[in-house]
Amino acid sequence: MPHRLVLVTHPDCSAHDTGPDHPESVLRLAAIEAALAGDPELVPPTVTWERPEPAKLEDLLRVHTPALVERIRELSGTAARTGAPAFVEPETPVSAGSYRAALASAGCAMHAALRVARDEVPAAFSLGRPPGHHAAAERSGGYCLFNNVAIAARRVLAEGLARRILVVDWDVHHGDGTQAIFWEDPAVHYLSLHLYPHYPYSGAEDERGAGAGVGATHNVPVSAGTSADGYRRRFAAAVEGALEAARPDLVLVSAGFDLLGGDPQGGLALEPSDLHPLARTLIERAAAAGCRRIAAVLEGGYVPARVGAGVVSVARALAGLPPAA
Repeated sequence: MPHRLVLVTHPDCSAHDTGPDHPESVLRLAAIEAALAGDPELVPPTVTWERPEPAKLEDLLRVHTPALVERIRELSGTAARTGAPAFVEPETPVSAGSYRAALASAGCAMHAALRVARDEVPAAFSLGRPPGHHAAAERSGGYCLFNNVAIAARRVLAEGLARRILVVDWDVHHGDGTQAIFWEDPAVHYLSLHLYPHYPYSGAEDERGAGAGVGATHNVPVSAGTSADGYRRRFAAAVEGALEAARPDLVLVSAGFDLLGGDPQGGLALEPSDLHPLARTLIERAAAAGCRRIAAVLEGGYVPARVGAGVVSVARALAGLPPAA
């Protein structure tokens, strides 16, 4: 029997206006919602949609510096006054609605994580934007403003709903921001499989954390053109090792879809259909390790139709449904 999956999104996520030619555009969410609506099995009661409260300042400050939060708020204000985007960096625009969208995106991630951590639902998927895994405590960039998955993890820990969390990041880019945030934190293990060398040119295998967090960072660099079978074998082995090290109460997934073949910012060869067994591997290995709580958070992926198909595959896996026919 399928079980309940909560999909979380917020209309304010569309207020982040990156312009018609930017890869991280609102078209991504539109394609995802269309693809999910086209699957006749991803419907109530198996799947339900929920709208969260946006993140509050205290949620952001568990992860980010006050200076960064204020900078993003001010850049949004500048864009509103001038009618033109402001920029965190050349590739990361901030529009009049971006601060509002970033609060909504972080709120989506927190809501998904909390619903699962409170044992209210077996699985949840946060479908918000802008993405987050390149944002560190004191800086934004790489299309990311605030680090959604880190904000969610810190909220869960602050409420005492987990002692240990494992973040699994399968975006084609290394989540340098997430790694930096948890670099010395033994409560949050970070596992990343990513194309290497590739932007942001971090994530070498010997990057393992520091201080109390030594051994809690697990990087698995992957070569360009790696086959789907080869990737899945490496993923299964890496997940097993990270689960053994972390012994998590909750698994959060930084679910990027730029690992799919044909993505202009990628270099791997997976198909959307490959993501169902990938997600099932994680779900089943986590359950065998004693953790049945899992929530996913949308990251990258820049061919909207391919992203939509990939999200459907992952959603079906999270809902306990077989691969699409």
